Amino acid sequence: MAGTFEAPEVVQEELDILLIGGGMACCGTAYEMMRWAEAVKAETGKDLKIKLVDKAAMDRSGAVAQGLSAINTYIGDKQDPADYARMVSNDLMGITRDDLAYDLGRNVDDSVHLFEEWGLPIWKTDAEGVRHDGAEALKEGLPALKDGGQPVRSGKWQIMINGESYKWIVAEAAKKALGLDRIQERVFIVKLINDKNDQNRIAGAVGFSVRENKIYVYKAKAIMLAAGGCVNLFRPRSVGEGTGRAWYPVWNAGSTYAMAAEAGAELTMMENRFVPARFKDGYGPVGAWFLLFKAKATNAYGEDYMVKNKEMLNDYPPYGQAAVPASCLRNHLMLKEMKEGRGPIYMDTVTALAKLAETLTPKEVKHLEAEAWEDFLDMCVGQCGIWVGENVDPREKNSELMPTEPYLLGSHSGCCGIWVSGPTDVGAPTTEEYDGVPGHLPKGWNWGYRSMTTVKGLFTAGDGVGASGHKFSSGSHTEGRLAAKAMVKYALDNADWKVELDTSTEELVAQIYQPVRTFLEHKDYTTAIDVNPNYITPKMLQFRLQKIMDEYVAGVATYYNTNDKMLAVAEEKLEMLKEDSKKLRAKDLHELLRAWENYHRILTAEAHMKHIQFREESRYPGFYYRTDKNFVDEKNWHCFVNSIYDKNSKKWTCFKRKHVDLVDKSKLFKAAAPH
Repeated sequence: MAGTFEAPEVVQEELDILLIGGGMACCGTAYEMMRWAEAVKAETGKDLKIKLVDKAAMDRSGAVAQGLSAINTYIGDKQDPADYARMVSNDLMGITRDDLAYDLGRNVDDSVHLFEEWGLPIWKTDAEGVRHDGAEALKEGLPALKDGGQPVRSGKWQIMINGESYKWIVAEAAKKALGLDRIQERVFIVKLINDKNDQNRIAGAVGFSVRENKIYVYKAKAIMLAAGGCVNLFRPRSVGEGTGRAWYPVWNAGSTYAMAAEAGAELTMMENRFVPARFKDGYGPVGAWFLLFKAKATNAYGEDYMVKNKEMLNDYPPYGQAAVPASCLRNHLMLKEMKEGRGPIYMDTVTALAKLAETLTPKEVKHLEAEAWEDFLDMCVGQCGIWVGENVDPREKNSELMPTEPYLLGSHSGCCGIWVSGPTDVGAPTTEEYDGVPGHLPKGWNWGYRSMTTVKGLFTAGDGVGASGHKFSSGSHTEGRLAAKAMVKYALDNADWKVELDTSTEELVAQIYQPVRTFLEHKDYTTAIDVNPNYITPKMLQFRLQKIMDEYVAGVATYYNTNDKMLAVAEEKLEMLKEDSKKLRAKDLHELLRAWENYHRILTAEAHMKHIQFREESRYPGFYYRTDKNFVDEKNWHCFVNSIYDKNSKKWTCFKRKHVDLVDKSKLFKAAAPH
């Protein structure tokens, strides 16, 4: 029977394995899982019940939705996974899980080779050293990467691609592997459900259709939670017409972190954030210009502030002495120029393109200029709009740069996320030295199944995996594949477990549709539908959340500064906002989607604030500063900051876990210059 807005139809399904998300991580999980599931069926006759649920459509879901011009993580035959782990550690100021980074480094190339096999055009260098874009390389018959083909590198770890159809290609392989009958699109999963007989075990999930009046309740022995990072948590720098014009996908609402926290999973490094320097207003990414075109960033007077302010790096040993300073430190040097009135900051495209013209043929220059435009058409078309609208030709006029509002993510240049079990063969610690770790949590860095959280049966990948970073698209796909094998094994090992949800279907339906009930009950109280003392619209709530985070938790309004007093104010205001979120309204399914997204954002914001509050130092200068603790304290805080959330008391518990270097980091650093 068809449901109505007042009384949605309830669909229930029992599964062995549920995949939540449709981005690169879940595509990797889906592809790899079916290889193992088919092997299980061939050997035992058991047909595992598997389903992928995505709130959007897999073809254009996730961070790579629009396209991409480079694969940012590819090791190749001339580099070492240990060097990759060192790079990840250095860029994240020394606190990462070497086991996770190394494991990804030794496996990621296989995913990239699959992408090429599935049809992704990859730029190549021929025997004479001439560069060919992906289409040309295919036409010229240059060998595939797995057969010795040499990619065009835009940086040490990055390779260039013709990536406008990147996500389509990867999604197609996942859909072909799974089969369309195992895929449910346009369903937003909003809550995980624990097991009635074991609160530290996952039992299912619940969500709703964003197109029909239906609620879906899934029982599952194992769940992959890979629903992206968090954007639009802070007030954007480009307000008004620029609202939502984040470079990272605007539909990423922190669902991964919020749902995992409510299920009891341990989070890690939620204080970490990414504040990318982007082209102003359009939020266009700058990587290709820095790496491929060798452009430099300058202050308004043409000074290279990285050279001018390099002595500032000596304040952050040993990280300031790395050959490539951490992303946050590069921001730190830029912010000095802005604060002291030497802005705007510019990307010197004019000089970069002129220098390229000195060494390349006119044909090659023309091709690279076309690629510069395509870079944005692939990833951030709004930037092309800015250039066209403001009559900017990068050959003749430099473009402004600006650090954005903060994003929370675990797959890009960030490492916040969920604490997961790592590989068992790289020497990760199995004990803990700090007091304060809750007794029910596992010790050390691995406790059985690869990629499983501290909640039994709950796995994650991509933005969900904390304490690593720099995975990007290829790494997220790889993490999904690494988790897939472990999930199949877990489902088989727990085949006899009888799943029981700890919450009744009636209660779940009431929780999910509460914003609808609130609207229907109170909508006639006023004549203006959006002005009502009995409810708050999702948009209003989001504006309040962004204002709190911007003004008190180190957003752009304070030049990324905060302190213990400001954090205390944020704590109080977020508590009130959580209370007010119970009065969210939904006048239609789209607003119900926004209501639940913003509920997830509130929990993610709270985790972020609590972690910054707990870590009494400024670990990431340039991303945020605790002005009351404005230094990096290697003695007391060279450790992970982790947390758990109690969904009953609504309280957070933060604690330390020890950090261990599994690869030697000394080769990263040179001696500090005297000053």
